[in-house]
Amino acid sequence: MSENYDLIILGSGPAGITAGIYAMRAYLNTLLLEKNYVTGGQVVNTYEVDNYPGFPKITGMELGEAFENHARDLGLEIRREEVTGIARDGQGFRIETEQGAYGADAVIIATGTRCRTLGVPGEQNLAGMGVSYCATCDGAFFKDKTVIVAGGGDTAVEDAIFLSRICRKVYLAHRRDRLRAAKILQDRLMQLDNVEILWNCEINEIVGEQQVTGVEIFHNKEDRYTGLDVDGVFVAVGSLPNAQGLSHIADADQNGYIIAGEDCQTSTPGIFAAGDIRTKSLRQIVTAAADGANAAASAVRYLEDFHK
Repeated sequence: MSENYDLIILGSGPAGITAGIYAMRAYLNTLLLEKNYVTGGQVVNTYEVDNYPGFPKITGMELGEAFENHARDLGLEIRREEVTGIARDGQGFRIETEQGAYGADAVIIATGTRCRTLGVPGEQNLAGMGVSYCATCDGAFFKDKTVIVAGGGDTAVEDAIFLSRICRKVYLAHRRDRLRAAKILQDRLMQLDNVEILWNCEINEIVGEQQVTGVEIFHNKEDRYTGLDVDGVFVAVGSLPNAQGLSHIADADQNGYIIAGEDCQTSTPGIFAAGDIRTKSLRQIVTAAADGANAAASAVRYLEDFHK
């Protein structure tokens, strides 16, 4: 027989933890499910966070621990279980994990996203040591240094523009001979003296021991390889929503992000989406935390009507 809760939260990133904090303050019987052994979502992959108010120069792991400690101090129950399915169960929902099943009157999906990777040698080993997936998060650590951005869409071009204000030199490696970014972004990029576009180029390998020292570039039109000295690599080739097994429970856009407004209400009453999994323009720690608060407040209102 499954255990029953007022609210179940999926994911322990900034959105999920904030939702849990607000839910506990509202005295909801709440369970948070997280598949990983650490709390914080993608935050824990960032060596140093310098843009979350009140916590300058904190490591991602430390911030994740602070999130968890705050929530546990309020009594939030956190279980390390991976969700394998979610379905309507009467008026509520049934959440299945590898360890068992739980019932909930409302659910907040805060499973976040994962960055698309290049899948090249050196990338995984040097993640957080010169390899970054967020220019606005980590760009400040490369002041007056040389970096390379991989990608050709809006995010990659925006990252290159942003980094040009901080770094001495910025390379943009794109595997095609034209960018996919909006024309206005391309125009702004072309006006920058310290940005160089490497057309028809792909990063084939990221080089370094304890820190990135360079990359190997594959020139796909010429079928040749060259080396390039850089201090950092910013991967901007897109992200993937962590919506496995969830797409049937609420409407999603063509990229798999769950459609929800600022109140975090999805197309399914009782299902809320918060943080990076939600359709939105800016994905940052602070915006995810704001979503968590909104989602919990919406869930409280929903449950008040649910229990009438």
